Order: sequence, then C-alpha cells, then structure tokens
Amino acid sequence: MPKPAAKIFPAAYLVTVDMGYGHQRAIHPLRDIAACPVGCLCGRGHVITANNYAGIPRRDRARWEGSRRLYEAVSRLKGVPFVGQAVFDTMDYLQRIEPFYPRRDLSRPTLQVNSIYRLIKKGWGRHLVETLNEKPLPLVSSFFIPAFFAEEHGYKGDIYSLCTDTDISRAWAPLEPRKSRINFLAPNRRVKERLMLYGVRPEKIYVTGFPLPKEALGGQNLSVLKQSLGCRIANLDPECCYRKKYEHTLNYYLGQSYRCLGARHPLTITFAVGGAGAQKDLGVTILKSLHRQIDKGEIRLNLVAGARNDVYRYYEDAVRELHLKKRHGGSVNIIYNGDKTQYFAEFNQAILTTDILWTKPSELSFYAGLGLPIIMAPTIGSQEEFNKNWLLAVGAGFEQEDPRYAHEWLFDWLRSGWLAEAAMKGFLDAPHSGVWHIADVVLGGRRSEIEGGHLL
Repeated sequence: MPKPAAKIFPAAYLVTVDMGYGHQRAIHPLRDIAACPVGCLCGRGHVITANNYAGIPRRDRARWEGSRRLYEAVSRLKGVPFVGQAVFDTMDYLQRIEPFYPRRDLSRPTLQVNSIYRLIKKGWGRHLVETLNEKPLPLVSSFFIPAFFAEEHGYKGDIYSLCTDTDISRAWAPLEPRKSRINFLAPNRRVKERLMLYGVRPEKIYVTGFPLPKEALGGQNLSVLKQSLGCRIANLDPECCYRKKYEHTLNYYLGQSYRCLGARHPLTITFAVGGAGAQKDLGVTILKSLHRQIDKGEIRLNLVAGARNDVYRYYEDAVRELHLKKRHGGSVNIIYNGDKTQYFAEFNQAILTTDILWTKPSELSFYAGLGLPIIMAPTIGSQEEFNKNWLLAVGAGFEQEDPRYAHEWLFDWLRSGWLAEAAMKGFLDAPHSGVWHIADVVLGGRRSEIEGGHLL
C-alpha cells in the first residue's frame, strides 16, 4: 500500500534581529509557525536572526554589528553625566517619533531611512533574501530593515513587518511607502494611523495586537490567563477595596471559578532590565528597599538579568551582601540564561506567578494585556515615552515613586486597591490575542481587525 502523504503544515519564515530584547521577544511566541530555510536542518520552530545567521556574509555581519554595539553603548552611556546624556539625546533625536497631532503628511523619508536604503542598494541583505527565495514562504520580520531587504532584493513571497511598540517612528515605513508591497502587523490602532500618516496604504495594515506568550494565555479561552489573574487580584487587593467595589465586573469577565481564587504565592514582583543592561542599579535599589519584607517571606522578587552574565553577577553579589535566600523557591530569584530563547521561556514561566511587573516601558508594556500592573522605570528613548503614555491612558501602568522608599509607597498602593484595578484595566483594554491574529493573517485566514479595547 502506498504510504499516506505527509501532512503539510502552513508555515512562514520568522526573521528578527539580535539587538536588545524587544524584536526577539515579539517573534518568540510565533515559533510554532516557523519554517527553516532550504538546507537548514533545525526543524520547525526555527527563527532566523538577520544579523547572525549561518552563512551571513562578513560584510553584512559587520554592518549589523556596528549598529548593535552603538545602540548598547549609547543606552548605557545615558546615565553618565553631561557627555553621556548629550550623546544619547543626539541618537534619540535621529530616531524620534514626531507628535501625532496635527494630522499631516509625514511620508518624507528621514535621514535614517535614506541611509538604510543606500546600504541596501549596495547589496546589504541580498544574501539572506536569495537564500529564502529558494523556497518562498510568507516572511514575518519583527524589525523593519529585513522587511526592506526583502522588498528591495525581490523576495518572491509575501512580506510582513511586525511592529513592536505602541507608536513607531518613520524608520518603520519604507522609502516609497505608497508603492510598497510590505504588509504591516500593527499592535494597536494608533500604529495603523501612524503608518497611514507615513504614506502606507490602509489595505496593507492589519491591526492584530502584540504577540504575547501562549503559555501565559492558555488557549483562546484564556484559561491560564484568567487563573493567573484570579490569584493576582487576591495578592494585589489585600483589604478587598477593589473586589468589593467591582464584584460584578470580576464575575462577568473572569467568572465565579476564577474570581474566587485566593493567593497561592507571596506577593511577587518581577523587575526586568533591558537588553543593554541599563538600569541594573535600580534592581538593587528595589532589593535593598524591600529586603525586610523579602526576608520575612512577605515578598518574592524576580530580578531579570536576561542574557547578560554581567548583570547576573551584579545581582548575585547584591543578594549575597544582603544575606537573602536565592533560587529554588527562595525569596529572590535571578532569571538569567545566556541563550535568549531559553531566557524568554524562563521569563514566561515566571510571569505566570508574577503580581507586579516593574520595568521601563519597552515592548513589555504590552504585557499589561496579561493582567499585569506595570510600575514604570524611567524611559530610555522616544518610543518608550509613547509606550508610557499608552500605559497611562489604558490605566495599566504607574510611574515609579522614589525606589528607595518602595517599602512605603508600594504598600499604600496595595491597600488602596489601585494595583488590582490596573491589573483588570490591562486585561480588559490592552490586546492579548495577537499571537493568533497574526497567524491568521500571515497564513491566509485574514481575520478582520480585533474588536474591543478602546485604545487598541
């Protein structure tokens, strides 16, 4: 008997860049639709890193490496008085997002866009596109430059650019946006409106939401998310201020079974630094301020070092100095893995039992959709100012008070029920189903724009 034909699963090329965490974090939840290029033996789930893939030409790698080193160096320099701030401000100005109002034509290419296209016309990225053209599939890039590569070097499949902030600069739109065939996956409606100001045709833009980790969602019925949120509300509202006032809202959106869950772990705060390791000092300040509550087991603190060994060792020393319990169920957990894929997996597991996410308003702003109240550290860069404003508008984020006194103001916020309210506002008004909407669009389902959430 002839063997039955192998089942063919729809798939796409997932392309990202190793620059910070934002672009890789955005692509990570989509791995189950990822395809390998011809000749690659990695199997399904393979993500292509445009600045560090097997066979990348030396010249292309050098161009990418220069950009990455500059980004990380300038991010770390921001804290250096006078000179550091001036250098950062210059870079930030070149990448700035213009005010949205008054609505006007913003399609004219910036210096940054013109510079990128000059390099592409000299051959930057051609090798990657030619490699993928051996078996064209839909291509999804979480950074704008590989999408530009694909269009300029004649990629034969559909091209999708996945935007990773709540508002975006002109750099995300191609040189000639009105003629471009790039499709855009926008995390909210403001990004769609912004792309239209940049000259992108409306039919090339899909409002999908940001792709959040599936392990924190629990399927399209959101069972894991609702269970995590039910436990979280109990920790965030110790005096029942919020629950008494909004009992009907909790019953309606969570259901009786999830609403009545009690706290199953100590109040847990996760502090995450960015990919450049900036703001690592803030993690130690938080650790010192809360160390008495941590020592008593009243608070559990996750310090996220990411993939940076220097940040991990810095936190190790601080924990040792304060004689606090660490790892394996202790009161302090340092999340670190030199492999970024493994780091994202460990971070996503920690999120399941996190009650408060403390971080600068990066791409992690979208994690408000998981029902996580976000305490915002100072912004780094123009796009984070827009992310901060979005979180404040949704009602899911608070600007941090002086972190040295977190042991005072944090407990005032808890007693008031504010953090519980922020958790529910994020759950209700920030997008949380982007991972499925994106797959629908890219693989042919073309689901219409998501409904609900007045600020999507």
